[in-house]
Amino acid sequence: MKRVIIVGMDFSEGSEVALNYAIRLANKLYANILMVWVEKEKASSSVYKSEEHDPQEEASKRFEDLIQKKKDSLTGGKFMYKIRSGKVHKEIASQAKYHEAFLVVVGTHGISGFEEFWIGSSAYRIVTSSPCPVITIRYEEAEDRPIKKIVLPVDSTRQTRQKSPFVATLAKLFEAEVVVLGVYTTMGTAVKMLVNGYVDQTAKYMEENNVKYSVDSREAGNITDTTIEYAREVNADMIAIMTEQETTTANLLLGPYAQQMVNHSPIPVLSVRPKNIYDWLVKT
Repeated sequence: MKRVIIVGMDFSEGSEVALNYAIRLANKLYANILMVWVEKEKASSSVYKSEEHDPQEEASKRFEDLIQKKKDSLTGGKFMYKIRSGKVHKEIASQAKYHEAFLVVVGTHGISGFEEFWIGSSAYRIVTSSPCPVITIRYEEAEDRPIKKIVLPVDSTRQTRQKSPFVATLAKLFEAEVVVLGVYTTMGTAVKMLVNGYVDQTAKYMEENNVKYSVDSREAGNITDTTIEYAREVNADMIAIMTEQETTTANLLLGPYAQQMVNHSPIPVLSVRPKNIYDWLVKT
């Protein structure tokens, strides 16, 4: 069964950047790309005020034009598209579940005359609803940015190691280095020992799977800020996180660290939801 990468589309610059990014992944994975547009319920921001214009018909035409424009760039699979109606995050998650998608890719910002900012405003909800990993990428990012270095922050939560298999898969595809970054929200001995243990286990996993890796650590008052700053320092091309990370008093007013990362990272973010076993890796 061929892998499927789902791309959330609103026909903005941001979603086209996400599509171009997904094409590079699909060519490495020999995957199909399924583009999904969702007609929002009671969408007051639609530019189509006249009954003469059918948003779904217009979306279909835009998809056909996009496929003609991009068809030569996708060498590992084929383009497909789906038009749905409802809440954006729920419909994309439903489509991902139906196709047992390997990955979802969405842009986090952008302006479209078709619908404004719907992907950007829904990005974190897509991340937390999707049954498979999600890559969020800002529209300011160059879509042809190579994936040569992935920062994998490790905190004190049990789930922090669960992103390792998926990160290793991407790293091997792109011959990228994984930087295992231990982040300490406190320098207390117990927490530090726990994080160090998880770092060692993650590093061992990379070694056993023949993934190039390095190990580093940082004290972090705010996991998001520290991780982004570090990723910039080492010129990383991706940050890999779990959707559930440590909760401290530092982020009670700012929202979950994962949400901060998706909303503010200038570097593409791979978000993985906690699971006991990532069955889609075995199936695909």
